[in-house]
Parts: sequence; C-alpha cells; structure tokens
Amino acid sequence: MTSAATADERGSRAIHTAACLVIGDEVLGGKAGLRDNTNSNFMAGWCFNQGISLKRIEVIQDDEPEIIEAVRRMSERYDFVVTSGGIGPTHDDITYKSIAKAFGLPLTLHQEAYALMRKLSKPHPGQPNFSWDEDSAALRAKLRMVELPTDSDRDLEKQVLFPCPDLWVPVSVVNGNVHILPGVPRLFTSLLDGLKPFIAPRLTDPDGKGTVRVIISTPLPESAVAEYLTGLADRVESKGVKVGSYPRWGKKRNTVTLVGKDRAFLDAIAPEVVHNVKGRIITVEGEDDDLPAAEL
Repeated sequence: MTSAATADERGSRAIHTAACLVIGDEVLGGKAGLRDNTNSNFMAGWCFNQGISLKRIEVIQDDEPEIIEAVRRMSERYDFVVTSGGIGPTHDDITYKSIAKAFGLPLTLHQEAYALMRKLSKPHPGQPNFSWDEDSAALRAKLRMVELPTDSDRDLEKQVLFPCPDLWVPVSVVNGNVHILPGVPRLFTSLLDGLKPFIAPRLTDPDGKGTVRVIISTPLPESAVAEYLTGLADRVESKGVKVGSYPRWGKKRNTVTLVGKDRAFLDAIAPEVVHNVKGRIITVEGEDDDLPAAEL
C-alpha cells in the first residue's frame, strides 16, 4: 500500500506528463471503437492545450489483475493519470473495486456524491416504481457508482472532486494522481474539461498557453526531405522542439510539423523549414488539397 504522504506528494507536484487508461471489454471487442477514439482523441488534445506531455494511452479489459498492474505502473511513472470506463452499475463495472485493491483501500459510500445523485438523476422510464428510500437490487446497483476508493487518513476533499456543478458524477482521485472517469464520451469530456481549475496551479505553463504546433504542407515525398528534417531535429531538440513528418497516403501533399512551447522560436525557424521542404504553413491538415497548383 502506498503511504498517505506519498499520495499527498503526488497530488501536489508539478504536472509534466500524463497517461490514459481506457478500460472495457467492449472496446477490445470492437463494439466501442467510437467511444475509445473519442475519449483518447479528446484526452490527447486536452493535454496538448494544457502543455502536458501525454506519454501513453492503453486499452485493457475489464480484468482486475490487468487494471491493478496498469494503474500502479502508470501512477508511479506519470504525473497525471486518467482512467476511462468501468464505473457503471453492472457486474462488469469493476474499475472502482480494482483500483481500490491496487492501493489497498476500502470502498466507501461517498455521502455528497450520493446526495447529488438523488437530486440530479432523472427518473428512468424503465424503472417507474424505483424508490431511493427502499432497499432493492436497482438501488444497490446505483450505489456502486458512488462507493469510492477512500483513504481515511487523507483529506476527503482531495480524493473526490466535482468538476461539473450540473453533474452528480464525481471524479475519484486515488494515490494522489489517478483520476477515475466514466467512459461515456459526453461525461468523460465534460469532467476532464472541468478538471482544469483543479490542476492549473500545478501546470508548468500556468498562463494556459499550452503547446504550439506549426503545420507545414509540402508537395515533396518523405524521402526527399528526410535528410534535412533529421538534421533539423538534431538542431532544435535542445529547445524542446519535436519535428514530425507524416505521409498522407493517396494525397498530393504530405505534412511536416514543429511542436514546442516557445512560440517565438517556432515562428523564427518556420520560414527556413518552409523553404527547405518547398511548402507552406497551414492551420489544418488537408486544407490546401484542392488548391490549384499556381496557388501553392
């Protein structure tokens, strides 16, 4: 079990790196590709805009040993960890239970989350006789969604966050840096966006400038620009700039990117890159595909 002091330290240190753990048999079974793609893409863009380096995205089954291994490893290696999926009311929603076990914590009914659930949940037409005041299988199933991993030795407010005032769904924070989110895209994206004020003081870019990406469209094949881009990458690495080259199969133009946090430096080197790859700066990949050759 990780000590309370270590968990508190993880929850207060600067955030440089992140990882996302997507949990669900349906994702690996090909039934939730859209959900996985939506949440993963949103997480990547969200981290980019916060200036956080997203190092890893993993997809695993609703399998307790798999969840335990992955969440322990990610919590140890990365500053900010988000999980997606597996916190519903059914038997295969085992994320809370598994993450609690990973860090030796009990599951405890969170009273504030339960009160918000009662207040904000809309009656389901399939449960016309449901009662919050009578014990039933349906009530016990709902309670599974607010029984959270809890360390009694730590401040409860640091372990459970409510990023969206119009949602009863809490974000359980375990071991200081593991944030447990639902897999439903609308909830995942809303809650992740809602976490911004909570983590803003710990970002290395507190002004919210995030990471900058310069996109350059080139008519040249990768083989023609490979030598130049290799040399460029070596030159700018010390400035924290990454150079990317991406072929676009079946298209007339390929893409070169410059990614970093120093906008002035990127603006300074961009003209050189444009010249050497015979390209042009664009805002969205593919925006110049239909332009006549004379305009390129």
